[in-house]
Amino acid sequence: MLIAIDNGNRLVKGIHFEPFISGLTESEVQPFGKDVLKYRGKYYQLSDQRIPYHRDKSEDPRFFVLTLFGIAKEIEALGAYTSDFTHIQLAVGLPPAHYGAQYESFTRFFTGRGAISFTYQDKPYAICIDDVACFPQSYAAAVTIMPALTSIPMALILDIGGMTADYLRIKNGEGDLSVCDSMENGVIMLYNKIIAKVRAEQDLLLSEEAIDAILLERPSHGLDSVAPLVRQMAKEFVADLLSAMRERQLELRAWPVVFAGGGSILLRKQIEASGKVARPLFVDDIRANARGYELLYKLSKHSG
Repeated sequence: MLIAIDNGNRLVKGIHFEPFISGLTESEVQPFGKDVLKYRGKYYQLSDQRIPYHRDKSEDPRFFVLTLFGIAKEIEALGAYTSDFTHIQLAVGLPPAHYGAQYESFTRFFTGRGAISFTYQDKPYAICIDDVACFPQSYAAAVTIMPALTSIPMALILDIGGMTADYLRIKNGEGDLSVCDSMENGVIMLYNKIIAKVRAEQDLLLSEEAIDAILLERPSHGLDSVAPLVRQMAKEFVADLLSAMRERQLELRAWPVVFAGGGSILLRKQIEASGKVARPLFVDDIRANARGYELLYKLSKHSG
């Protein structure tokens, strides 16, 4: 069974399950509530408190547990649960700038574990991860709209995630890893700046969910007083991000720029209003990287 998981710094995403925050708690006794997974004698429960940023996720075993959550949720969403043994082919990804240095260790992080037994929501799971393939994120997201890019000689992909903003140049539909990097300038940085400023100026503890509601123009009752500040800081954040890309000699006006990732969805209005990007294209699917991993896995096996 092929399962694609996008292990983001802010959210874990698959193709079919609802994305969840990359955070969990660990305990020796079964906690109360839902989203509880038991693995190797310990209980884990999803939390809205993210795991601190790791440049190399293979250094923290909690990211493997989060992947087990993702696998279980994907199986449930597909209606494919069975108590029998399930063989898994896993497609994952890394920021393009980290890909060359980390893809081998990240692949090993999931392989060689043999039979894996755990329970999720009191259901027993028995799986074996038979094969793992790792792909560059950003490019994976672009693959989902590749028909629109193959006729374009040059394009730039900008994937704004939780902790990083990753860019990659596309030439004639192929990823150019010689022009890529990961800037630690994702939306978590924006959240932290907004929360700190609102707390200092208005003595209000603003949540990330409230910030999302304001920027996405969803109902945000009682937050009218802070909404202008939130929007202004988002505008400044986007301007600084795009200026940082220009400083890296990346042309944003001559060629299309494809915006992907949850941060691009959140900040679309500010990006379009910035005047710094001539032809922005938006991948509106927050699951785009996961979908791209699945497509690239299938292509790699077919070509092999």
